Amino acid sequence: MNPTRQNPVTILLVDDDPDFLCQMELQLRNAGYAVTTAADCREAEAQLAQAPPDLAVLDLMMDHPDDGFALCYHIKKKNPATPVILVTAVTSETGLEFDAATEEEKSWIRADAMLNKPVRFEQLTREIERLLRK
Repeated sequence: MNPTRQNPVTILLVDDDPDFLCQMELQLRNAGYAVTTAADCREAEAQLAQAPPDLAVLDLMMDHPDDGFALCYHIKKKNPATPVILVTAVTSETGLEFDAATEEEKSWIRADAMLNKPVRFEQLTREIERLLRK
């Protein structure tokens, strides 16, 4: 974490997998981040209404296959500067590969980064710090 910050960075972590949610929340808190969690879009919307996070980490497929896209769009519409990381198991589940690499993909995938599950904690924190430095 960036030691020059006065207040801890707040991360909104949204995933319908309770094991992933718990594991990442514990690791992020141990790394010095403030973390709010949600298990679905409805809970995430409630968290966003209370206080916008400094960064969001969203699962792509939750109750609906495109929940992560919809939530990312909502976050970016309200707070365009908030970095969003989408994490997904879509490649391992469907065999389809996609990311936000091309300009066309970036135009509809509003996320700042996409990571494939399983996500290593070091990989996630590298992306978090990279996006917070922008």
